[in-house]
Amino acid sequence: MDLKRIEDLRVDNDLTQQDVANVLHCQREVYRRYEKGTRELPLSYAIILAQYYKVSLDYLVGLSDTK
Repeated sequence: MDLKRIEDLRVDNDLTQQDVANVLHCQREVYRRYEKGTRELPLSYAIILAQYYKVSLDYLVGLSDTK
């Protein structure tokens, strides 16, 4: 998974890690670990993030450069 992409999407949307953690209903520290790659992002969270950012799952995980 392209973890840099979830960080870039967050930054491009002027969101804090806490903002995204709120969307996922998790703690900020848990989300930070997803972003840094120390914890695997669950598929259910990837789906939520793709819908939230209005991008495809393929884009979110780095399989495509087409949003």
